[in-house]
Amino acid sequence: MSLFSKFFKTSNIKKSFKDEKINEQPVVLSLDDLFVTTFINKGGKFLYCVSEVEALETLKRILIENSWQAVSCNNNFIDRFCTTANIKTSNSFTQQPFFTTCEHLVANSGNIMLSSNQISEMRLTDLNANFIVLASTSQIVKNMGEGLTGIKTNCKNKIPTNICVIRNYGVQKKNDHFLDYGISNSKNLYLILVEDL
Repeated sequence: MSLFSKFFKTSNIKKSFKDEKINEQPVVLSLDDLFVTTFINKGGKFLYCVSEVEALETLKRILIENSWQAVSCNNNFIDRFCTTANIKTSNSFTQQPFFTTCEHLVANSGNIMLSSNQISEMRLTDLNANFIVLASTSQIVKNMGEGLTGIKTNCKNKIPTNICVIRNYGVQKKNDHFLDYGISNSKNLYLILVEDL
């Protein structure tokens, strides 16, 4: 053994067979964990609540944090929700943050599916850049195919139109790709997720 190797011992300890097998196993997340991880990694703001009462308080804190005086909404349920919390609502979809429900939360992509049930026939680009979405854990689906199937199942009498997804959260990056001209589905998005399972 040389003089240097005595002073600078290097670790030649090999990993055991058991440790190697543990490291080789893929990590499989549940649907809700997968959605939350993907959503947060894309820049979304995730807020978990165990009840609607807690969701009301969370909504109030979001408005205070951002100095927003009112929200715009296009849904009777959301309008009643805001009335219960004494939150002003507006029909100015471009001036006030947009507060809505959604069709589904897509786990594998972290996207949020909307339809004419939430945004009528408006385009996402026509709405305010600030979005607050109220959803429940039962709305989480694995992929877009399951989301579309869920819409078809839940709305048998009248399938909604204008099905779209919000897929980017935070500040929109400039995209010079000609196929994306005029299309912006990037939103500063808060998701209030209420446990219902």
